[in-house]
Amino acid sequence: MPKAISSKNSTPSFSYLIEKKRDGGEYTDDEIRFLVDSILDEEMPEYQQAAWVMAVYFQGMSAQETAFFTEEMMLSGEVIEMMDVSRPKIEKYSTGGVGDKTTIVLGPLAAAAGVAMPLMNGDDEEFLTSNCEKLSAIPKINSKINLEDFATQIRKVGCSFADRNDEISPVEGILYKLRQTIGAIPSIPFITAGTLSRKLAAGAEGVVVDVKWGKGSFIKTADDAKQLARSITRVGRTLKRRCVALVTDVNQPLGSCVGASLELKEAIELLKGEGPEDLQDLVMKLGMEIVRLAGVAGSTLSAKQTVRKHLEDGTALEKFKEIVEYQGGDSKVIDNPEKLPLAKHTKKLPAPKRGYVHTIDAGQLARGVQILAHGEGQKFDPAAGVAELCKVGTQMKQGEPLMIIHYNDEKRLGVAMEYFKAAYRLAPKRPNPAPLVVERVA
Repeated sequence: MPKAISSKNSTPSFSYLIEKKRDGGEYTDDEIRFLVDSILDEEMPEYQQAAWVMAVYFQGMSAQETAFFTEEMMLSGEVIEMMDVSRPKIEKYSTGGVGDKTTIVLGPLAAAAGVAMPLMNGDDEEFLTSNCEKLSAIPKINSKINLEDFATQIRKVGCSFADRNDEISPVEGILYKLRQTIGAIPSIPFITAGTLSRKLAAGAEGVVVDVKWGKGSFIKTADDAKQLARSITRVGRTLKRRCVALVTDVNQPLGSCVGASLELKEAIELLKGEGPEDLQDLVMKLGMEIVRLAGVAGSTLSAKQTVRKHLEDGTALEKFKEIVEYQGGDSKVIDNPEKLPLAKHTKKLPAPKRGYVHTIDAGQLARGVQILAHGEGQKFDPAAGVAELCKVGTQMKQGEPLMIIHYNDEKRLGVAMEYFKAAYRLAPKRPNPAPLVVERVA
C-alpha cells in the first residue's frame, strides 16, 4: 500500500486523502486518478473506500473535481467508439420512479426520429424494478448483450435495451455497491460522476436527464433533485457534452399501473399515442428534449411535431418491434398485448371511506408489488402488479376499488396488501394537483 505523503511529488496515502476531503479540501487531478486506479486495482482496502465515500458524501466535490472524477471512472473500463454512426447519439437517464415506463417508449421513438439511443441499464436507474426486468415480460427477449453486439445493434437498429455491463465504468459499479451498504446512495457527486461516466462510455454524445423526486424515488425533496439536475448539466458542460435535465414529481405513481407486464402494456399504448395523460405529457416533454438536443428538430414547435408524428403514424411502434426482434424477443405480443404474461388472480382494494384521494405513497405501492413479483428465493414474476390505480384527486365512495391487484401467489398477497393499504390517504377536500415537471435545467 502507498506510504504516507512526504513531498509534493510523492504518492499520497489513502488516509491523507480521506482526511483531506473530510476537512473540506479539493483534490488535484492526480489525486483523483490515484484514487480511481487504486480502487480498480484493489489496492485501497474496502474500509478506507467506505471512509472516503462518506467524506465525499458529507463534504461534496466541486464541479471541476466531479468532472475529472467522471472522466477517470469512464476510462477505468471499456469505452465504446461509434464514430462511424452518423446519427446523433443521445442517452436518456432517469433516477427511477414508480410506474415510469418512459424509457421503453423514448428509445424506439428517438430511433424512429433518426437519433441513436445506446440505452444501458444502470443500477441507480430503477426503483425496485428495472427497464430490462419490465421487458423480460416479452418471451425470449435477451438484454444481456456484450459490448460488440450492443454497438452493432446501435448501428443497425438505432437503439438497444441492455443490462448493465461490468466492463463499462467498473469503478462506478464497485462504488455503487459500497454506497448501498453504507447508506450513501443519495450523493450528488457520485450520482453525477456515475451517470455521466456510464453514459459517455456507452457511446453517448449527449444526455437528457429526468431527475425524479418524491416518495417514488430515492431522491425525496425537490431541492435535492434540482441540485442534482444542475450538477449533472454543469459537469456535462465542463466535459463539453450536451446535457439537459427535467426535474419531475413522482410522489404518486406515473400512469395507471405498476408491474412488469402491466407497465409494458401501457408502454405499447403510449407508442400508439394513447395511454394515461401524465405519461403522454412526460413522453412528449422528454421526447422534445431528445430531438432538440440531437439537432433533429430546432424549434419547440418542430420538436413537438416530430415527436407527435412518430407516435401517431406508427413508426415508433414499428421501431419497437424491430428492437425486440433484434434482441430475440417475440414481437407478436406487441400487436396483441393480451399474450403478455397474465396473473391467475385479481383482487380489488376497496376504499375504506368516502372522500378524495389526497396522497399516494408510491414507494409503499412499489414495495407491495416487489413482494408479489420477487418472492424470497422465487423466480421474478412479470405478471404481478397493480392496475387501474385511482390517482390523486379522484373522488371515491366507500368500497369503490382504489386499484386492482394482479397476483399468482396467495402466500405473498397478505403481506403485500398491508403496503397497498398504507399507500392511500383519503381526505374530505379535493387536493390541488402538483405539477409534473418542476423545473428545466439546461
